[in-house]
Amino acid sequence: MKFKDIRALATVQGPARTPSEKLSRRCYSVEDMRRMAAKRLPGSIFDYIEGGGEDEVSLRRNRSSFDDWSFLPKWGSVENLDLSSTLLGGPVSMPLTLAPTGGTRLFHPEGESAVARAAFEAGVPYGLAHLSTTPMEQVSAAAPGLRRWFNIEPMADKVELQALLDRAVKAGYEALLVNVDCRAIGHRERDYRNGFTAPPSIKLKTVVEGALRPRWALGFLANDAIAFPNLDAHVPEGELSSTPDMWRTLLAGSYEPTDWDDIRDLRARWNGPIILKGVVNPNDAAIAAELGINAIQVSNHGGRQLDHMASPLDVLPDIVDRTAGRIDIIVDGGIRRGSDVVKAIALGADACSIGRPYLYGLAAAGQAGVAHVLKMFAADMIRTMMLLGVSTIQELRAEGRELIRHSSEASFRSAFPEAAEPHLPFAELKGAR
Repeated sequence: MKFKDIRALATVQGPARTPSEKLSRRCYSVEDMRRMAAKRLPGSIFDYIEGGGEDEVSLRRNRSSFDDWSFLPKWGSVENLDLSSTLLGGPVSMPLTLAPTGGTRLFHPEGESAVARAAFEAGVPYGLAHLSTTPMEQVSAAAPGLRRWFNIEPMADKVELQALLDRAVKAGYEALLVNVDCRAIGHRERDYRNGFTAPPSIKLKTVVEGALRPRWALGFLANDAIAFPNLDAHVPEGELSSTPDMWRTLLAGSYEPTDWDDIRDLRARWNGPIILKGVVNPNDAAIAAELGINAIQVSNHGGRQLDHMASPLDVLPDIVDRTAGRIDIIVDGGIRRGSDVVKAIALGADACSIGRPYLYGLAAAGQAGVAHVLKMFAADMIRTMMLLGVSTIQELRAEGRELIRHSSEASFRSAFPEAAEPHLPFAELKGAR
């Protein structure tokens, strides 16, 4: 090869001028963002993002369940590829939402406000956690046009509940995300070993780790103390308490039990959409639909609560069958690529939700990091749909079950070729056995 040929192939990039440009050259996947976040955060705080309950079986299964499904692309024209969709009756740029996560300012000083701005720019909804570290009003001010959802637990104290709902309405929150999987805090052994408790407190180990991460330490020390201003029903004034009464009660395990009557009561009090988050039992999904709940988030809380709990993707087909289109279905847990989102939509979900991926982005580079994660998800979805042979989310939903196959289904068809007629659904094939 001649020198002029080598020179023609060689490209020299100038220096990256913005954080977004730097990320586009260094991070090509959520895993790349994860590695960057691990370098920026003290180990115990990174473990707080990473960890799950007990032996972390549910945490691992959330991810591996996606590997059990394979694509069956079709050949044909793909034109005007479009990720846009609707969720809870409103538009979304792609079928993705940002799940509520607690303690967010531990990972970056701008915390929830940075996440909200990135979500608004990307055109996706953001669920603000009850255990968020930024007042809900401040998040609203940071991204006024954002579709904002507020996350709560069912409450037996109806006076306190109504005051909290009134505060959320006044702050412009469109929908409620109601946790139904947090009757107790999961046994998160990673955090216990790190001396990282809930609510978060800084131990000597974290101080030492922080000293080795000066960028994180300076951001942490230069900003307000970590507090949970949305646990109280009223707008906090002055210095914020890091352990409001509701949080102390939850930790003590002495809260009053709640049941479906409390969900009915909540439905009567709240005029906007309600999403029940933490539903994995098809029977509960059917009850929610009957009660007029607008959506469910099929979730095992990222594997952080009950270990050995079913993976959301494993139960999704049954939930889709039981609800029969009466309710929107969002899926979270283990989602790391746009192809994961495409698999869930093909199986009947209306959207997916991510938590850890955007926290990696936040820890790595603040708002720019969250924005980069969302851009990667959009690019992944576009590429996957193009290779799969579908042009729109609507087409993916309509034809999805013909474009995806479970490993056990493939094994069944191989073992029983006489039953493997392409027009028979998998459920009927299993019955033939």
